[in-house]
Amino acid sequence: MKFLLLTLAVLLLMSQLIPGDTQRCWNLLGKCRHRCSKKDSVYVYCTNGKMCCVKPKYQPKPKPSWLF
Repeated sequence: MKFLLLTLAVLLLMSQLIPGDTQRCWNLLGKCRHRCSKKDSVYVYCTNGKMCCVKPKYQPKPKPSWLF
């Protein structure tokens, strides 16, 4: 019985200490962070002031300037 209570206490403590997933942005393809990794780039900013880190393959392609 003590082992069961100890296990439950440890699981409860771990659920409080392990951070959850970050806030999602850019149609759920990006993550709001203070810093982006080398693979990600900033396209927009989140509502909480953090950068929305999005992989370049999910960012819209810029239109050529010669098209109207």
